[in-house]
Amino acid sequence: MELKQYLSPLLKWWWLILGSMFVAAAASVYAVLQQPDVYQALSALMLGQAMNDPNPNSQDFYLTTQLGQTYVKIASRAPVRQRTMEALGLTWLPEYTVNMVPETQLIEIKVNDTSPERATVVANELANQIVLSSPTSAQEQEEQERQAFIKTQLDDMQANIQATKDEIQARESELGELISARQIADAESQIVALENKLRTLETNYVDLLYTTQQGAINSLTVFEEATVPTFPIGPNRASTVFTAAAIGFVLGAAAAYLLEYLDDTIKSPDDVESFAKLPTLAGIATIPKKSNEVYSLVTRRQPRSPNSESYRGLRTAIMFTNVDKPVGTILVTSANPGEGKSLTAANLSVVMAQAGNRVLLVDADLRLPVQHEIFGLRSNHQGLTNVLLTMIVERDGMSSEQDIFDLLEGTIHETEQQGLFLLTSGSLPPNPAELVGSEKMSTLLRVLSQYFDFVVVDSPPAMVVTDSVVLSTRVDGVLLVTQAAKTRRTQLQQAVNRLRDVNANIMGVLLNRVSTRAGEYYYYSDTPYHDESLLGDASQGDKKKEPKRRFFGRKPKDSQQGAAAVSPEG
Repeated sequence: MELKQYLSPLLKWWWLILGSMFVAAAASVYAVLQQPDVYQALSALMLGQAMNDPNPNSQDFYLTTQLGQTYVKIASRAPVRQRTMEALGLTWLPEYTVNMVPETQLIEIKVNDTSPERATVVANELANQIVLSSPTSAQEQEEQERQAFIKTQLDDMQANIQATKDEIQARESELGELISARQIADAESQIVALENKLRTLETNYVDLLYTTQQGAINSLTVFEEATVPTFPIGPNRASTVFTAAAIGFVLGAAAAYLLEYLDDTIKSPDDVESFAKLPTLAGIATIPKKSNEVYSLVTRRQPRSPNSESYRGLRTAIMFTNVDKPVGTILVTSANPGEGKSLTAANLSVVMAQAGNRVLLVDADLRLPVQHEIFGLRSNHQGLTNVLLTMIVERDGMSSEQDIFDLLEGTIHETEQQGLFLLTSGSLPPNPAELVGSEKMSTLLRVLSQYFDFVVVDSPPAMVVTDSVVLSTRVDGVLLVTQAAKTRRTQLQQAVNRLRDVNANIMGVLLNRVSTRAGEYYYYSDTPYHDESLLGDASQGDKKKEPKRRFFGRKPKDSQQGAAAVSPEG
């Protein structure tokens, strides 16, 4: 499968995709414009005193990380929230988050609110309430006195440590001036004793220090107070609109592919080849009509239009479908009603006559005939039905071809197109299928094919009634008309199977009302090749009409030198 086949649904349903994007973007723009600006206030807490220790160890950082996760959980609990609301006199709190900054001793508190001032005070009060949840919040007098006594002891011990260090340094200095071995040994013993004393003092100092807030790991202090933010952090309107538009595009594209997947109609010659195993002989675009027109013979009204050129291409394809056995009688049918088979039969007959052929168009749709309306005939009382019924009733009297043509006198009509004659349906019978399937119909077609270069038969849809299936066995070839984007694949397959079941010669398919945007066919437009003004009177048809002629006065075509060169007169 080519890339364009994957992209074709997007190109076909581009308006749906753009509409989805526009609706989604417009809705998001309206939504974000209704949203107020959001401000964020940030405060931070320091856990422990490792940052103040010149020689912190990894154990300190590990313990503070574990404690920090605990405080993060505490901050989101109801007691902290309730105390914060009571302290600020609020009945609710804006959205906030408390997180431990990775690989640090910092706890961040972020408060988002539409009021920057409220966000600031909430962030600071939350920090205060978290601090109050730690041991550092003890305010009792006894604790204060105990902390003061410990501090005094620490100061004395620190002074004692410093004095011991100074004494060790003095002894070490005197050691270099001593000469006597006894004096040296006494000095070294004193130094060792002083060093042991120093170690004992330092150990006691550290142990005592950990009982105070100065060296506590489980202590919280406010590291950064929240300040009033000046710029909002949201909402991110551009990102929201872009995201909504992207979602609209995805939904529109998904809908386009879904519609294409659910659409099982014939849309291109590839579909015809794939599902019917038949060639597409031509593609006809939608024929524009005037406001007062029901049917449009475009090959007469606009002989140089792109659609007329397409019908001439169909004529060429039919004439060269079977070179060894040229087709003389052609059945035009479709799978369903309303697919343009009657108009196709009429325009095909016109272009065949324009090529110099003698053509008879037979309206064998004995249920809903329209050929008399297409060619502007006022009456349809006499036609094919009356001829066949007369042949059946007077079968003994219909002994020669001349008798049949005598019967057809006054029934076949001349049209404005030179060389084209029309046999209308006549009165509608109660048994159309039996009538067109009779031997008299076969005899009539055989006789008419001897006097006309081409006999084009318009028949009912193959999927509705059996008339066309019966008629297909009595003609040289069948042209199947389908309407693009309307005829379903299964309907086309069933129509083809019905015709093949009776060994009908299906020449190919005409794809009717093809969209010019599909790119399956090349259409000329607005070029000098299709300038109707260059045709003069030809663009309006043959205005100089010849006198009425009796068609049956002509000799059989096989006795002539050429079908196109024979005069229509006998």
